[in-house]
Amino acid sequence: MREKSIAVIKQLFENEEITEGIFEQLKRDDRKGVQALIRKYERMQEKEAQQLIAFKEMCNFENEARKSGRKLIAGVDEAGRGPLAGPVVAASVILPQDFMLLGLNDSKQLTEKDRDYFFTVIKEQAISYQIAVISNEKIDQVNILEATKLAMYEAVRGLEQQPDHVLIDAVALPRLGISSEAIVKGDARSVSIAAASILAKVTRDRLMKEIHQEFPMYDFSSNMGYGTKKHLEGLQSHGISPYHRKSFAPIRQYIG
Repeated sequence: MREKSIAVIKQLFENEEITEGIFEQLKRDDRKGVQALIRKYERMQEKEAQQLIAFKEMCNFENEARKSGRKLIAGVDEAGRGPLAGPVVAASVILPQDFMLLGLNDSKQLTEKDRDYFFTVIKEQAISYQIAVISNEKIDQVNILEATKLAMYEAVRGLEQQPDHVLIDAVALPRLGISSEAIVKGDARSVSIAAASILAKVTRDRLMKEIHQEFPMYDFSSNMGYGTKKHLEGLQSHGISPYHRKSFAPIRQYIG
């Protein structure tokens, strides 16, 4: 491999064309650039190995459900319980048993770029998925917890294929009429819930960016409705928008 330039060797790594034999030759190449590529490759391999272990651990709830005879297992999660404005969004998703997406995690732990990529992969590979949006007006009518449950119920009941077991992030849904399990911090412990978390968050973030176009003074495209400094400054200067949650204590002072 000595005759090959570092640029060519880099391309071999990027194209995943490095065989075990080539790798052993490269390890004997004393060029600093080649050794740097090797170290980068080894770090990537180690990261992928750790991600695989983490992914398999996140499949434990699904595997246990399958052992008990369940076949269609849905994960459910929500996005938007805490913001001062905008809807709450819930998603449900049934993944195939052989689903594999290394790096899948609680959506809040991922970059926006990764979330957008995972969002597309999950929708393409899911057996079934559904997303439900509950408006800020409904939140004000029934309170945020009940609105969250309503979104979750709609997301599950809207699935084209109904599951025989449901894994839910933290919230119990007794009226489902289906075997279910509420898991604390489930979006970091179950692949199905993590996938639902991504569908819900990406959907809600995109909705808030659309609302931002109508009401840019609140900076919704950056804060997603949370009470940041710019958001509060917008409230002080302009009052509330039609998308603010009037039942939330920080908003009440700006009403009237």
